[in-house]
Amino acid sequence: MAMQESEIQSIKQRFGIIGNSPLLGHAIQVAAQVAPTDMSVLITGESGSGKESFSKIIHHLSPRKHNQFIAINCGSIPEGTIDSELFGHEKGSFTGAHEARKGYFEVSNGGTIFLDEIGEMPLGTQARLLRVLENGEFIKVGSSKVQKTDVRVVAATNVNLMKNVQEGKFREDLYYRLSTVPIYVPPLRERGADIELLFRKFATDFAEKYRVKPITLTDEAKEILVKYRFPGNIRQLKNLTEQMSVLSTENKVIDAEMLLHYLPKDQSQLPAIYHDPEKERQSLSERDLLYKVLFDMKKDMNDLKKFVLEALQTEGSTSKVIENHSELFEDLDDNSINTTPPEKPVLLNLHPSNVPAQAYEDDADIEDIVHETEEEESLSLERKEKELIIRALQKNNNKRKHAARDLGISERTLYRKIKQYELEDL
Repeated sequence: MAMQESEIQSIKQRFGIIGNSPLLGHAIQVAAQVAPTDMSVLITGESGSGKESFSKIIHHLSPRKHNQFIAINCGSIPEGTIDSELFGHEKGSFTGAHEARKGYFEVSNGGTIFLDEIGEMPLGTQARLLRVLENGEFIKVGSSKVQKTDVRVVAATNVNLMKNVQEGKFREDLYYRLSTVPIYVPPLRERGADIELLFRKFATDFAEKYRVKPITLTDEAKEILVKYRFPGNIRQLKNLTEQMSVLSTENKVIDAEMLLHYLPKDQSQLPAIYHDPEKERQSLSERDLLYKVLFDMKKDMNDLKKFVLEALQTEGSTSKVIENHSELFEDLDDNSINTTPPEKPVLLNLHPSNVPAQAYEDDADIEDIVHETEEEESLSLERKEKELIIRALQKNNNKRKHAARDLGISERTLYRKIKQYELEDL
C-alpha cells in the first residue's frame, strides 16, 4: 500500500533527508514498509549517495529500535581480522589474541547490523555470514561451540554484485539471501532540483559554523550546478559548498565563472543527463514494444488463417486468392509462390457433407501441422524477447538493475533470462 506524502515528509524531517525527487521518495517508502519486518535488505547506490541514512530508517522504524545498531564498513577491515571483528575469537586463537573477545553479531543480539560495502567481504567470511542469515548461528574464531544470535542484517554496496558473482568474487546464494528486498538510492545527478535544495542547506550550515554570510548562486551558476555530474554525489556537493563558504571571503554571490573555478577542471563541462521519471513513463518503453510485436504477430496469424480458409473454399486455382491477399506475400520472392494446385491437397478439419471422408488427411497429421505452427510462433517470441533484453542492456550500459526496470520485470527474472539466452558476456 502506497504511503501518504505527509508520512514520507515526516520521515525526511526525522532523518534529515532533503529532496523531493520521486526516485528518492520511492526509496524512502520501500525502507519504511520493510522496516517492521525481519527481512534482509540490500541497499544499492553510488558512493556518497546516502545509503547509510536508509539503514537507520529501517532500524529506527522497526521493533528493534531500542536495541543496538552497528554500522560496519567491510572494506576498511583487513581480511585477516574481519572474522574476529564480526564473530569474535577465543583467547589464544591467533597471535595477539591475549583474551577472548565478543564479535559484533554477539554484541548486537536483538538489534541491527549495517554491513556497508558488502562487496569487499572475503569469500570465507561470506560463508560465515550466510550461516547467520539462514540459521542465526555463528562460531567464534578458534572455537568449536555454535552460538545463536538474533540480528537483522542490512547490507549496502556501490558495485554490481551480480557481476562479482559471475566473476567468482561473491557468493550467489548470499546475494539472493541478502537481496530479499532491494532498495535503490538514486545518485545526485538523477535528482534534478534536489541539488539546489541541498546546496542551500549546506551553505546555511557552514555559514553558522564559520560565522560568515551564507553564499548564494546566480541563475547561470545554478544551471551549471544542476547539470554537473557529481561523481562523488552528496559528499562531493557538501565539500564543494564548504570550500566556497570558507574561501569566498569578499563576494558571497557565486557566479558561473567562480563556480567553474571550484569545480574539477576535467568534469566541469560535462553535463549530467537528468532523467525525468514522469517523462520516461510517458515514453514508449521496451515492454510496450514487446506488446506491439505480439499484437502484430497475432494480426498476421489471423490474416493467414483467413487466407487459408478462403483458399479452401474457392473453387479452381488459388492464384486469384493470392492476388487478393498480396500483402501477405510482400516479403517473398516470386519463385517462392507456387500457384499450381498440389496433386493431393492437405485439408484442414472442414468436413462438408458432399465430400467423402476418404478425401481428408488423418487427424494426427492435422495435429502435427498445428503443433508445428505453435512451435514456430513460440520460437519467434523467444527471439523477440532475447532482442529486447539485449537492447535494454546496451541502453543501460549493462546495468542490469536499470535494464530490468526498463523491461518491466524483476531483477531476478532478468538474471534468469540472461542465463537462459547465454548473454552473460555482453
